[in-house]
Amino acid sequence: MATTHTKNPWTWVPSLYFAQGVPYMLVIVVSTTLYKRLGISNADITFYTSLLYLPWVIKPLWSPFIDALYTNRWWVVFTQFMMSGFMAAIALALGTSSFFATSIFFMWLLAFGSATHDIAADGFYMHGLNTHQQSFFVGIRNTFWRVAYLTGQGGIVVLAGYLETRYGDNNALAWQHTFYLVAVVFLIISIYHHRILPKPEKPHPRFSLEEIKTDLTENVRSFMEKKGLGIALLFILIYRLGEAQLVKMIAPFMLDAREVGGLGLSTTEQGLLYGTIGTLFLIIGGVSGGVLAARYGLKKMIWYMAFAMNLPNLLYVLMALTQPESMVTIGLYVSIEQLGYGFGFTAFTLYILQFAQGKHQTTHYALATGFMAMGMMFPGMVSGWIQEQVGYIPFFMWVAICSIPGLALIPFLNIDPDFGKKQQA
Repeated sequence: MATTHTKNPWTWVPSLYFAQGVPYMLVIVVSTTLYKRLGISNADITFYTSLLYLPWVIKPLWSPFIDALYTNRWWVVFTQFMMSGFMAAIALALGTSSFFATSIFFMWLLAFGSATHDIAADGFYMHGLNTHQQSFFVGIRNTFWRVAYLTGQGGIVVLAGYLETRYGDNNALAWQHTFYLVAVVFLIISIYHHRILPKPEKPHPRFSLEEIKTDLTENVRSFMEKKGLGIALLFILIYRLGEAQLVKMIAPFMLDAREVGGLGLSTTEQGLLYGTIGTLFLIIGGVSGGVLAARYGLKKMIWYMAFAMNLPNLLYVLMALTQPESMVTIGLYVSIEQLGYGFGFTAFTLYILQFAQGKHQTTHYALATGFMAMGMMFPGMVSGWIQEQVGYIPFFMWVAICSIPGLALIPFLNIDPDFGKKQQA
């Protein structure tokens, strides 16, 4: 996608990837806190919010149409505008008697828009920048996606908690106003990108449906013929088996009353813990993992990273047993867990990148991340039901046990000893 004129990537790369992260955080993370504060059961929260992963699971099926029908720029602006509308619709739905079913419907539309936006934004990034610029800005885009993470899990939740207190614990009204505000901000972002994003120099090519079908079939066929596909997909599906259940139950555990095994935190306290301290240590872990992987390579580091990601899950067993009241103590546990997660998730990302290498690597990466999303969706769907059956202490013990299958597969993975290492000049 050549452009009519060069625009400084600093004017759009940070905002583009901030816009990519916010709706994902609303759908996958913030939704669990929202519905917990509105009185929905843990089983229903985890089942229905985990289903919201589905658009990211199946997005490779429509990605060829995104690139074929209009420009990536058009899709970026269009989906951002539509997502601002879906956010406003969620806010409106929260004031109705059937708020759960109605808001989940619009959450699903928001998830579909976010997954489509991911495709277009990544395509625009690759075609709008040369290879040197892509390398330079990869850290910037990841940083601003994490800023969105902080904004979602921290700022938005903290704001809702503040409004809950201000409105006399009228939680529905507090969350309505929060989503209306986010919708307005996102509308402003879409207008900004409509004005600032570089425009294509040439008319966008049009492809027939037959050409699109042929291209998709070829990409899927070559993916299915990859060496070691079975072990690779099994690893992608179960490496995060414990985390998939844990992540859906963190907010309910933090917010549930102490009498039922929770920590009894307020919405604001939970948002501050995970949106500020937790995110800071998540970033430190991710950066550290990238530095060490670049120095020693994925094959040498994967065991350290895998254990760093899974062992801290035992801290939730400890928290459920002791139910600490000190925010300092809880913050320490959260910091260690998020540090380990950030460090360990680097290995998972690098493994998928290595597996996707070769012809059609962009599509293969999308397919692999679709399986990754599937690995988060199905365990997450049943996590609330399991917790309600056994209680928090046995549930977190179960989460720790679920880490074992992914670790057991590591010796069978085909990993290039030099993959990830910085190449010497």
